[in-house]
Amino acid sequence: MTSPILGIDIAKLKFNVCLIQRSGKLRHKVFSNTVAGFEQLKGWLSRQGVERVHACMEATGTYGESLALYLHEAGHTVSVVNPAAIKAFAGSCLSRTKTDRVDAELIGRFCQAQAPSAWKPLPTEVRELQALVRRLESLLEMRVMEENRLSSGVLVGAVRRSVEEHLLYLNGQIKRCEESIRKHTNSHPTLKRQSQLLDSIPGIAETTAALLLSEITDITQYRSARQVAAYAGLVPRERQSGSSVRGRTRLSKIGNARLRRALYFPAITALRCSPFFQAWAEGLLKRGKSKMSVICAVMRKLVHVAYGVLKTGKEFDPQWAKTA
Repeated sequence: MTSPILGIDIAKLKFNVCLIQRSGKLRHKVFSNTVAGFEQLKGWLSRQGVERVHACMEATGTYGESLALYLHEAGHTVSVVNPAAIKAFAGSCLSRTKTDRVDAELIGRFCQAQAPSAWKPLPTEVRELQALVRRLESLLEMRVMEENRLSSGVLVGAVRRSVEEHLLYLNGQIKRCEESIRKHTNSHPTLKRQSQLLDSIPGIAETTAALLLSEITDITQYRSARQVAAYAGLVPRERQSGSSVRGRTRLSKIGNARLRRALYFPAITALRCSPFFQAWAEGLLKRGKSKMSVICAVMRKLVHVAYGVLKTGKEFDPQWAKTA
């Protein structure tokens, strides 16, 4: 162990830490999930005689981002890992107890055993794009909820008027958010060029391009298109064992659910409007694939093509895409 390990279990209001020192000795502590709590963690580590740690935490949405950034800027190595990996590690250790204190130690043990790769914060422009795109996603979800309430047959006039007024407000907010995303993308040359490249792919328009850029974030970190597809949970998952188990091959769905959701309707559009995707899908249907399997295959193909245009800097070419 080259440096002490700091396992961190993040919650909304606080975080538990488990410091595993080089000697193997454990130290536990709880801090508030605030800037003041981060400063208290810094002082606590100093009192333990620790200058640099390898900190490890689960990817928990926005709860851990500020702490991860704080530790990174302080010069510590930070790893942000998939919660599924921690859960599998807990199973391998036959862990029977689940508390914040135990989870912090478990995450530390995982870091000690697996030495996960270091996390790097996103560039500011990508972080801002991601926040805008996720805000748009929330607004769209709220609009669907209100539209469903309206279509369910609201009988009370005051409630109906309230829902209609909220829908008008949400529509205005959605337009403003879409315009903010457009301005943000156009104000950064790299994002603007990448958006144009993605927009050249059949089925992918401006909104989907922004989401892809905000979730894939850095195309250079992937060695192949298959890695991006795996990140999106769009690679096949076989289920076979011995001579008796012959399960159907399905999508793994272990990956970024936002990417999968975002690619479903572009895949439908590509199948309806693009001769390239129509011809490709026809071959799959002739081989006995179901319609849903074809849609999933097109979603995966869109990821491969998106990787290709971003990696090469060249717009979509049907002849080149046949081999992507």
